[in-house]
This record gives sequence, structure tokens and C-alpha cells, in this order.
Amino acid sequence: MSQWLNHVLERASTVDDWLSPVRAQALDTLKQQQWPTRRTEAWRYTSLHPVADLELKSSTGNATAEAPVIEGLNSLDLVFVDGQLSTDISKLKLPEGITISELSAPSEPAEAIFAQVKPSRHLFGLVNDVLAQQGVVIDIAAGAKVEQPIRIVNFASAGIESHQRTLVRVGENAQATIIEHGSGSGNSLNTVFAEYDIAEKARLEHYRFALHEGEAIHIGGSHFKLHDHARLNSTLIGYGSQLTRLDVDIEHAGEHAFAKFNNVYLLAPRQHFDLHSTIEHASPNGTTEENARGIIGDRAKAVFNGRIHIHRHAQKTLAELNNRNLLLTRGAQINTKPELEIYADDVQCAHGATVAEIDEEALYYMLTRGIDRQQALVMLNFGFVQEMVFQMPNKALADWLQPILKTRFESMMEKQ
Repeated sequence: MSQWLNHVLERASTVDDWLSPVRAQALDTLKQQQWPTRRTEAWRYTSLHPVADLELKSSTGNATAEAPVIEGLNSLDLVFVDGQLSTDISKLKLPEGITISELSAPSEPAEAIFAQVKPSRHLFGLVNDVLAQQGVVIDIAAGAKVEQPIRIVNFASAGIESHQRTLVRVGENAQATIIEHGSGSGNSLNTVFAEYDIAEKARLEHYRFALHEGEAIHIGGSHFKLHDHARLNSTLIGYGSQLTRLDVDIEHAGEHAFAKFNNVYLLAPRQHFDLHSTIEHASPNGTTEENARGIIGDRAKAVFNGRIHIHRHAQKTLAELNNRNLLLTRGAQINTKPELEIYADDVQCAHGATVAEIDEEALYYMLTRGIDRQQALVMLNFGFVQEMVFQMPNKALADWLQPILKTRFESMMEKQ
């Protein structure tokens, strides 16, 4: 047991609110957990040494910040600074069919979703269960078509430890767009977990931008439950930091559910990024498309573990998982593990992974056409991931990301 986790258990015993019964159950489970080591399968390639003896302050709750401006997005923004909500929800002009409340206020959606969608196997998910007192509950009414995107922004400041939770219920035949947007570069630790319950025939367009860099430690997850004919289109963009670990779980709980999950991770030199995704096909006629692409800088380390589990009764399932990685130097490292676990016999499934370096022939071709080497490398890198950007349904977000990714590539090239 680490010193940090011991402090978590001590703090958890002092949390007393309307979610205390659920927190108590999570705390009992957490007490039985072993601190992960390299022998722990889910953490084999990610060391928790930076966390083990970490001592940081909690937020005073006085800081405020403005959400980054994205031209053409016109989003409804909920801003958290170090885990504390700085947006006054009562002053928001909400679209018809949507209700937003704070986690601290008892509500039926929160009671139905909190710790019910996220699997209990996630160690830091349990930590978030027992410590996260700040968060938002978003309830989309049945039949509501919410066109205005809802953006949840999380800023992490140096020297601060924080824990934040998002709960979202998308009602039957409703539509919504949710954006999780996190950033921070100073020495900090934040856990940010989100749970989504997507009802029958509902549609969710989801984005998670984990743009943490430098000394930040960011650990979190996005967890989804799909009912009959529900549709999910999710895009994840992740940077590397001292330690970034994300878990994504998608459960096909109903028939004819559809999930598309694209993710891109871009690691600057000496940074670390770990993505674990688990797709549970528990019902027949489900479809999953997952594509992951990574670019890893010098002495950076990426981990991708993608698992698709086809349950015994999930006949007629279509599922495909593909992971492609580009190493910028011989010192870059990727540990990739795509998995298919199939117990049904009438399915169509495929998975694969590739690891490559810059195509020297393509680079030579560009250099002979008068393109500067640095610019050629940026063009080749962006070409490797731009397909994922172009597939994003929201054009404003895609247009915003392109120059940001280009700038990051240029920075990564300069540091090689």
C-alpha cells in the first residue's frame, strides 16, 4: 500500500453527504485493492512511482478561469478549476430539454448513474468514488434534440490534487454532444471520471481532450452504457505528460447498439500515455468500430490495451479494432495489445496493430520537391492522424484541432 493511498483512505472516512452509502461500498472495495506493481497486468507498462508518495494540497475553491475559445463552437461551458466548479449553473441559459445540477445536490439521475456504469475494477475510479464531491449531473430529456454542445472544462494547477465527476443521462430518442476538455502542465494530480447512460434510440456525440503536459498527472475514464439501438460516436485526443492514464469502457447492454471510438495520442519526448479500452458486447446485433493512432516522441512511452469481449449471447456482432503507431526515433516506445475474446459463434470480428517509423522513401520524395525537412516531417505526421480529425462530426472542433496538432508536431520535431 502506498503512502498516498493510505492518505486517500483516511480522507475518505471524513466524506459525509447524500452519496455516503455508495461511497462506503466503494471504500470497502478500495481497502481490498493491492497497490499496482509491474506484476499487475493492467499496470504492467505504467509505473505509479510518481503517485506513491505524492503530497499535494487541495484546492481552496477561489480560483476562476475562462474556457478556451473555439471559433464557431457556441458551446455551453461548465468550468472546473482544480476540481471546483467555478461556473454559476443558475445563470446558464439552458436549451429546452436539458437539466444540469451539481453533484452535491441529491437527484434521481445521479442516484441511478453514480458508480453504476463505471466498472468497479478501476483503482483510481474507486478513489474518485470516495473523494469526488464536486461534479455535474446532466440529464437530457426523452426526445430532446440538444444542438448546442455541452463542454466540461477542467483546469489543473501546479501543486494541487483534485477529483471531479461527470454524470450524464441521455433519454430515449434524445440527441446531445458532450465535450470533456482537460489541461494542465504543472506538478499536479487530478482524477476525472465520467459516466454516460444512453437510453434506447438515443445518440451521443462525445469528445475527450486530455491535453495535459509536463509534470501533470492525469488519471481518469469515460464509461458508457448503450441500450437498444443507442448510438455513440466518441473521439479521444490525448497528450503525454509525466503520467496520463485513461480507461474507456463501452457496454452494449441493448440490441442493435452502435459505437464508434477513434482515439489519437501524441507524446512529446520523455512523456507517458496509457490508454486502456474495453468494449463489452453483452447483447446481439451490436457494432463497434475502434481506431487508435499514436505518434511517440524520443524516449516517450505509450501504452495501448484494447479489448473487445463478445459475450455468449451476443450473436450477429460486428466488431473491429485497429491500432497504428508511428515512432519518431529509435528511443520511442509503444506497448500495444489488441485483444478479442469471443464466446459467440455467429460474429464478424477483426483486430490488428502496426508499429513503424517515418517512411524514408516518402520523406526523400518530399525533400526532392524542395520541401524543408522539418516541414516535411510535420506534414507526414499530421497526415498520419488527420483522418481521425476529419472523421469528427463537429467541424468547429476539427478546424480548431488542426493548427493545434500542427503546432504540437512542430514542437515535437524540434525536441528530437
